Amino acid sequence: MAEKGSCVYSLARNRRSIREYSRDPISISDVLYAVSAALEAPSGANKQPWRFIIIVDSETKKELRRVCEEWERRFHQGRGLPKWFREWLRERGITWEKRFLTDAPVLLAVAANKKAPYARESTWLAIGYLLLALEERGLASLTYTPANPRAAARVLGIPDDYTLEALIPVGKPRGVKEKEPRLGLAETVYLNKWGSPLPGREPGMTKAT
Repeated sequence: MAEKGSCVYSLARNRRSIREYSRDPISISDVLYAVSAALEAPSGANKQPWRFIIIVDSETKKELRRVCEEWERRFHQGRGLPKWFREWLRERGITWEKRFLTDAPVLLAVAANKKAPYARESTWLAIGYLLLALEERGLASLTYTPANPRAAARVLGIPDDYTLEALIPVGKPRGVKEKEPRLGLAETVYLNKWGSPLPGREPGMTKAT
């Protein structure tokens, strides 16, 4: 188990998904630092299928928001949305409106090369690195995948052999948000086979707490 005082654990524990942003500018060098960390992620056959677009142009952000909200409205009004999910969205005040796409000073678009092996898995590993690096620099973020990624990809000129995996707003949070609860080791980790709980102590392992 990771020591709770360790740097990576602390970053992961402190990070929250933020939907409301201050419009205060941020340093692009901090964003580039986080992207540089993402580039160190492992990938299938080391093909490094990810590509990043840093978006600061207000008109591009407005067009992305317009396109995304058009499809989000259809998604939220769709009859196929499970009842539990509708309730989850309602409790958190999440609607089809995506103000963070224009409020955040920077958007990061992350695309994956469909022709690369394990392209999606590899790109999301890189996104994980990116999120922790942004947290290290004191920047808030959110992994948002549009309801129609291809429509948003066209706004950015992303070619057809790439998929838009996420639009990530980056900036300073507006207000304070509590972290969503997380399951612990006892609920998520088994030993040797499914359903076999972790003992208090095992050779080669520290005690789970």
